[in-house]
Amino acid sequence: QLQLVESGGGLVQPGGSLRLSCAASGFTLAYYAIGWFRQAPGEEREGVSCVSSSDGSTYYADSVKGRFTISRDNAQNTVYLQMNSLKPEDTAVYYCAADIWGVVTTTLPLTQADFGSWGQGTQVTVSS
Repeated sequence: QLQLVESGGGLVQPGGSLRLSCAASGFTLAYYAIGWFRQAPGEEREGVSCVSSSDGSTYYADSVKGRFTISRDNAQNTVYLQMNSLKPEDTAVYYCAADIWGVVTTTLPLTQADFGSWGQGTQVTVSS
């Protein structure tokens, strides 16, 4: 059974940092592109970042480019999202997801339907 579990969310002041983790069980993350999405109250889910399985290429939404960094630790079967210079508008539930069908490309904005396995989400709140 494929399972993804996010952790690392919390309350942080503007300008602060958090590192989110996405741990997998039941499958090897290294074989799949892994994406991070977020959803704020009343908003649609937004694709934030993605790392490919093949060449390690990455995608970042314009809203987070230069502030967020996605990385893999294949030995730990985990993908991370380092979030720096956080802003109140980064407040959302953050989800990681696996491209189990091998269709995602990091050259285009992310599409939810391309990701077949999702975690339960972790809340990130940026507030003073």
